[in-house]
Amino acid sequence: MPVSEAIKDMSVRIEKTIATVRKEFSHIRTGRASTSVLDDVRVEYYGQQMPISQLATLSVPEPRVILVTPWDAGAGQAIDKALQKANLGLGIGFDGKILRLTFPELTEERRREFVKYAQKLAEEGKVALRNIRRDTNDGFKKLLKDHSISEDDEKRAIDQTQKLTDDAVRNIDQLLKNKEKEIMEV
Repeated sequence: MPVSEAIKDMSVRIEKTIATVRKEFSHIRTGRASTSVLDDVRVEYYGQQMPISQLATLSVPEPRVILVTPWDAGAGQAIDKALQKANLGLGIGFDGKILRLTFPELTEERRREFVKYAQKLAEEGKVALRNIRRDTNDGFKKLLKDHSISEDDEKRAIDQTQKLTDDAVRNIDQLLKNKEKEIMEV
């Protein structure tokens, strides 16, 4: 594989890693309501496992409330059951037509736990980035050994992978900084 293809492949893998970290961060609860906490909840409806967003309208009318309005009256109970089973730590009120999900006020201790969890996810993302860099650099070393590229080309390619990795780590650090600020905001 030529150097440019390896770099392009590395860039794609880095983008996927950053997207994964971003998605994981979106699942961390802050004091504010966000419909993204419901992304992974599946509802059994007519024998199918479906995301809530395919059965109801999700809205955030207040900072700590999500309203789930089922399109079909029968789906409300199935959604309620799935939310109870998901154990998201939300207050769930169901009046027969609309589900009201209330986010409890986060304590200082709970906020710190969420920050630690976010830091753990960020570190896992950085480890993944370093693994991508290592795999790519190993490929360059193999090309050098096979005399497919020169030592200068290998050095330039390794410098380029380091620059891509450093940029991606800075990106993850910025995502973490923003998430920590969001979590600690009262």
